[in-house]
Amino acid sequence: MGAVQLTLGGISVLLGVVAWGMFFATIARFVRVIRLGQPDSTRNGPFLPRMKTLIKEFAAHTRMNKIRSVGAAHWLVMWGFILGSLALFEAYGEVFVPTWGWPVLDDWSLFQLLMEVLGVGTIVGALVLIGIRQKNHPRRADRQSRFQGSNFKWAYFIEAVVLIEGIGIIGVRAAKSAMNVHETPVWAAFVSHPIGELLPASPNLVSVFAFVKLMSATVWLFVIARTMTMGIAWHRFSAFFNIYFKREDDGGVALGALKPMMSNGKVLDLEEADPDEDTFGVGKIEDFSWKGWLDFSTCTECGRCQSQCPAWNTGKPLSPKLLITQLRDHAYAKAPYLLAGGKRDMAGDEVGLSGDNMYAGIDVLAIAESQKALIGDDGGVIDPEVLWSCTSCGACVEQCPVDIEHVDHIVDMRRYQVMIESAFPSELNGMFKNLENKGNPWGQNAKDRLAWTEDLDFEVPVFDGDLGDTEYLFWVGCAGAFEDRAKKTTRAVAELLHMAGVKYTVLGSEESCTGDPARRAGNEFLFQMLAQQNVEILNSVFEGRERKARKVVVTCAHCFNTLANEYPELGGQFDVVHHTQLLNRLVREKHLTPVAPVAEDVTYHDPCYLGRHNKVYDAPRELVGASGAQLREMPRHGDRSMCCGAGGARMWMEEKIGKRINVERVDEALGTAPSKIATGCPFCRVMLTDGVTARQSDGQASEKVEVVDVAQLLLTAVKRKPEPQPVPAGAPSLDTVSDAELDGKADVPTDETATGTPLPEEDK
Repeated sequence: MGAVQLTLGGISVLLGVVAWGMFFATIARFVRVIRLGQPDSTRNGPFLPRMKTLIKEFAAHTRMNKIRSVGAAHWLVMWGFILGSLALFEAYGEVFVPTWGWPVLDDWSLFQLLMEVLGVGTIVGALVLIGIRQKNHPRRADRQSRFQGSNFKWAYFIEAVVLIEGIGIIGVRAAKSAMNVHETPVWAAFVSHPIGELLPASPNLVSVFAFVKLMSATVWLFVIARTMTMGIAWHRFSAFFNIYFKREDDGGVALGALKPMMSNGKVLDLEEADPDEDTFGVGKIEDFSWKGWLDFSTCTECGRCQSQCPAWNTGKPLSPKLLITQLRDHAYAKAPYLLAGGKRDMAGDEVGLSGDNMYAGIDVLAIAESQKALIGDDGGVIDPEVLWSCTSCGACVEQCPVDIEHVDHIVDMRRYQVMIESAFPSELNGMFKNLENKGNPWGQNAKDRLAWTEDLDFEVPVFDGDLGDTEYLFWVGCAGAFEDRAKKTTRAVAELLHMAGVKYTVLGSEESCTGDPARRAGNEFLFQMLAQQNVEILNSVFEGRERKARKVVVTCAHCFNTLANEYPELGGQFDVVHHTQLLNRLVREKHLTPVAPVAEDVTYHDPCYLGRHNKVYDAPRELVGASGAQLREMPRHGDRSMCCGAGGARMWMEEKIGKRINVERVDEALGTAPSKIATGCPFCRVMLTDGVTARQSDGQASEKVEVVDVAQLLLTAVKRKPEPQPVPAGAPSLDTVSDAELDGKADVPTDETATGTPLPEEDK
């Protein structure tokens, strides 16, 4: 052990002790800070399913691999960090004794191969991630970059540390190889051995490489220990917990049903709630649950949520990533005040601390942060325009690789604004009043709920107190009953069910809004009122039937989600299917047989609450195919589909900033050169139709382009052709006329050859 080894080793140990001490002290502080959030006992178990999800998501990188090139590179870097820790701690011995290695393991060729692969993989993975970040840097793509708004200094620091760590691993191994410390076969040192051939056999060189490796890790520890908000570094530890404690213990993402409104760790019963004791949504950062604080701490600023957000992509101020990082920065800035026992009432007065010098010892910046409103356009942490731009489409939640629950957090903040502050967009006033007084957001009379049946040539059965042998309750929904465009879907579904011989009934005037728009807008009280009323009616309708026989079919994706996923919390257990699922089954079972193919090019828009929230992707597409249409996918489809702009109660709010979301989606649809745009939700149909009309008035869309429901396509295809009529003199022969032209229900294809649309760049 020479002077070089003693000097470098001494420095490494001395600085290492300090750095590791700071690191573990910061972890202890993390625990104290995260526990400032409200309790949430729903995350505690069951252990095995949660552990299975954790292992699958981190080991197989199932969510990270939604962008495959990034997933592969990150996988290499992740394992380089986890298993590469063996190489890091080995360096504490190598810096003193260059020939030192782990007992037993060091003489095992497979271990040497593992270390070699980890070193090379870390370097390769880091270079790929660096390249991806530079390729998609905001300076090249402005708002289109998912990295817009991310902290690049932190990113560059982490990338440099990872790269140096990988080089350090290979450097030490190459220097050892030059000294011929071990008789490692070339296949177990396929990179370090050739490099070692070029290096001098110097023990000092081994110590230098080991020192570099240790110093990069030590500097990293110093920096992150002093920067608790550096999610790009801390997610290496917190992501494991965030994945384990995700909302759904079966591994699903936090979509579908909203998280119930909770207070003090329990689901809030609005009938017994006390405004002085209970929290109604989130009005202060400490009102978030501890899982919310963990979410904020875990954000890596990768921007996948931002890249998929319809609001951000149309010029709105909302970025899910920036929303989370703003909450994170506020939380950790305010934490010293909260840890000291500080608390303010609704008027902003101090009630947690007392005395002449009650703020003694508390950072003045933390005191200033405690005075900020969580939501406010004058110095608030989150601007109201940000909060109300969300369509609750769930694209952010679907794409987040560390399972952050953006939508739940946004709705919790909306709940407080609506129920406590009465601060919400003025357009919602009318919608709330209509729901409360008329049971539907359009303010129509309940007696008109059967008006859609007037044009049909068969009788629609209305529930009269006895289901008898009825198989399905057809839940029409407010849009399907009152909105003129949605009525066409309702009539088409009713006609198809009639043709297929399905025994169904409707509630008529007894039906009411499911409450979806009220709940997504934050009016939980109104939702509960509507939902409990509906559950009571439905339970009486299905009285005496077992769970699997309580069948409901719906045409609205929002009604589908609410009835299937949220009513069970209120005692409403039903077997709910979307009309595309039922119709697809009827086609498969030959109860409906397409006989007049729709010879048109059709693109399909995935409704968020049917697709992302409930994973129904195949049934509507199979129906498009069954109708005989040529399906042309939009670049954003499936779980990457873009919202129409109607969700989150945005259907009843004006878009005053940026491009209209429905117009953006229609532009994408028109890029596939369709003659029809199909969907499976009345909200989507209204929004897309308005977008098409806008583009037609601009002269950017053909007057022949039409927005239809998938059920209408199928109805066109299953209707029998009329009997052939005598051909007038001079008319073309019947042999030259297509079935579609005879039927009058389908147009000639817009193109003889389908061009399709290329998928977007995955790394964008």
